[in-house]
Amino acid sequence: MNTNTDPLGPVAIVTAAGRGMGAAIARELHARGYRLGLMSPSGSARALAEELGGFGLDGSVARLEDLQALVDGTLDAFGRVDAVVNHTGHPPKGDLLELDDDAWLAGDQMVMLPVLRMARLVTPAMLAQGKGAFVNISTFAAFEPSLKFPISCTYRAAVGAFTKLYADRYAADNIRMNALLPGFVDSLDHKPETVRAVPMGRAGSVGEIAKTAAFLLSDDAGYITGQNLRVDGGITHGV
Repeated sequence: MNTNTDPLGPVAIVTAAGRGMGAAIARELHARGYRLGLMSPSGSARALAEELGGFGLDGSVARLEDLQALVDGTLDAFGRVDAVVNHTGHPPKGDLLELDDDAWLAGDQMVMLPVLRMARLVTPAMLAQGKGAFVNISTFAAFEPSLKFPISCTYRAAVGAFTKLYADRYAADNIRMNALLPGFVDSLDHKPETVRAVPMGRAGSVGEIAKTAAFLLSDDAGYITGQNLRVDGGITHGV
């Protein structure tokens, strides 16, 4: 359920929305009545926005000017931003100490900085509206890190900490922020042994991730903020 003061419906921004989880989230939100501002580097998010009657932009979350253009274009098109889904691609991989400074800086620009920057850009509009919600798409490995993904795990753990800090700062203003931590999802091809290790015995679907994201943005989750929610089929072991 979503309620807002605009009879035309709420507005959501989704980054890296051209395919996979990002596109699935955009489609799910559209089905629930959201108007959309979408961005991806490839042009596919712009095409999806045209299909769904939204605002679309070619751009990268790693560039502040692209995030600014996405927020400005969405506000110009619809006059408000009720929800933001911070989604991104995969940062560089490699051996822990063999990854150079440029790789780590690229990871920061791709994973952590976009969340901070988007919060700076959108929070004033949400404060003026009196409400808003963010969902940061992270990974199940943020708090059970794997040496296979050292940069991703490090910066996504930082996203988890920022999520809690932001939630505490703006809870009284009726602005919520949560992180969604997917496990192995069918947007990628996973080895059979990887999927067998999941207690549910299967990969998650992008549709399941999309529905969870939509729930966290909705008024049905109105008392949930500052959380890092695992959606992983039970693969993580932490209590």
